[in-house]
Amino acid sequence: MSTTTQTAPSPATTNPKQQFLDAYEKEHQKTMRVLRAYPKDQSELQPHPKCKTARELAWMFVIEQGAMEKALTTGFDFSKPPAFPPAPESMDAIFSAFEQGHRKVMGLVQGQRDEEMFTPMKFFAGPGKIEDTPRIEVIWTFLCDQIHHRGQFSIYLRMADGKVPAIYGPSLDEPWM
Repeated sequence: MSTTTQTAPSPATTNPKQQFLDAYEKEHQKTMRVLRAYPKDQSELQPHPKCKTARELAWMFVIEQGAMEKALTTGFDFSKPPAFPPAPESMDAIFSAFEQGHRKVMGLVQGQRDEEMFTPMKFFAGPGKIEDTPRIEVIWTFLCDQIHHRGQFSIYLRMADGKVPAIYGPSLDEPWM
């Protein structure tokens, strides 16, 4: 067994924007590993009638990146319900859109001045409640929700007889020792 030691930047040298970018990149790579492990011939797996198909759930990652883009540009219009584009027919098209969305969000965050990340915007604060929320908190919320959906997707992956990669630690299919 080999071990490596990574030196983490000190909190004093890493600003909140860079902390988000670092986490966003790491989580994106983990999510892509889970998505790529999914058997493409099982894209219509739907574990329960109230659940999305695997393809529709994978598309949620792209939709959430679109929401991050809105948070970083125009903000949200809560006067009308959002209209989401339907999921493409192929998992490859979803993976490609997810990669493109990731690059776009990275660029938008990198282009923000540090103080702009704390600009308040209208966002959900609880059931039926919208209030001013710092932009950086909004995009963190979407990243956390992506992580939640990745957990859901890993269950679909197991149900589809795919091999679940290690995410935060070893998995049955990818032991570390």
